[in-house]
Amino acid sequence: MKDNFQEIISYLIQFLLGEENSEQANLVGYTSKRENFRKYKVVIYPSDFFDEGIYLTEKSIPELPLQLWDGIPLLFGKPKIEKEGDTTVIYADVIAGTYFLVSRYEEVVRRSLRDEHGRFLGRDSLPFRARFLSRPIVDEYGNRLRKVLASSGVSINEPKEEFSKIYLTHDADQVAHYRNFRGVGGAVTRFFRNPYQTFKALQTYFLGIEYDPWFTFPWLFDLAFEVKKELKGIQVENVVFIKSGGGELMPDKPIHNINSKGFGKLFKLCEEKDVSIGLHPSYQAGAEVELIALEKKTLEDVLGQNIIYSRNHFLRSREPEDFYALIEAGLTDDFTMGYADVAGFRLGTCRAVRWIDPIKKVLTPLVLHPMTLMDTTLDDDRYMKLRVEEAFSFSKKLIDQVKKYNGELVLLWHNISVEKNNGRYHRDLYQRIVNDLINS
Repeated sequence: MKDNFQEIISYLIQFLLGEENSEQANLVGYTSKRENFRKYKVVIYPSDFFDEGIYLTEKSIPELPLQLWDGIPLLFGKPKIEKEGDTTVIYADVIAGTYFLVSRYEEVVRRSLRDEHGRFLGRDSLPFRARFLSRPIVDEYGNRLRKVLASSGVSINEPKEEFSKIYLTHDADQVAHYRNFRGVGGAVTRFFRNPYQTFKALQTYFLGIEYDPWFTFPWLFDLAFEVKKELKGIQVENVVFIKSGGGELMPDKPIHNINSKGFGKLFKLCEEKDVSIGLHPSYQAGAEVELIALEKKTLEDVLGQNIIYSRNHFLRSREPEDFYALIEAGLTDDFTMGYADVAGFRLGTCRAVRWIDPIKKVLTPLVLHPMTLMDTTLDDDRYMKLRVEEAFSFSKKLIDQVKKYNGELVLLWHNISVEKNNGRYHRDLYQRIVNDLINS
């Protein structure tokens, strides 16, 4: 266990410094043994977070209000720096703070705190309660640590203030509104209340799924193509997450068949437009994690390709069971890590990070991609309830933070939410965000 823990510490120091400073990582120590201080240029002095009797108990949850370290909320330790010989000693325990956030430690300790879908809500989290959810403070810690090293005479490379990568993602919970004659018939009976929907239903029935109001993928994929074309120096990936399982629980309904013609057209369009496909583990799999491997195989059998990306339906996840189920199923990258009820930096960072199991204290190969924004979080009456201008202003602030800290921008817009004439602002907001990305 000691070797595993040291691997985690080394990884976190490297993560804070950034890939640009891999050679400088061995100049930073995490120790309370003063006889070892001289081995390092900078020492981070451990708090009692990892101590027996405190770790994995409520005592390890930081109390509010938090202290500040040069304006950055400090979860553990003291905002104090001093020199001991040639070594700079930082008493702000940014290792424990980073570990706490990127491992989702709080969710493991407070497992009884869940909503009706089994989700840990953003409003219950320490980052929200301490009012720093909209700041990637782990990346701020890294910035501050690099400055301390630089002031100690170490040559430091600062990351570029640009996106390291952009993921434009969409959860295809349903590809079409009018999937069968029954649905079309219902739309026809509502002609006087909503003639537009009746028209679209008949178009879809007689002319094909391309006319369905929820089959907005061509529009979404064209926007992604524009971003790729204009931001040539930045890697942009368009991803659609497909649900291939579920059926017993209401949130997975209506049940769809990924062997259907509608899904066939979507898969063909993905191939033509160079869109990646990921697994959208069902709501049911959120509780019965053994279903994840089966649902992955079902999707792979239809596509004839290996699937490595995932995002849980309803953002429903349980730590650590579902993460291990993803690893065992051969999924390497997860995109679930955003709160449903409030947008922000759930992992405390805007950069992809390997998941640490805080129960076993093990660094795993699973890569977590922090989700920056989800459409429904912004306007849903259960969540943030932002008006369109508020939503754009809030979104831009988060996006600018990601760019400042060389992070990954991960956007989730559902194909259903960008339907025309649905009374919501997500189609216009997404277009506006994309235009701002291209022109900024």
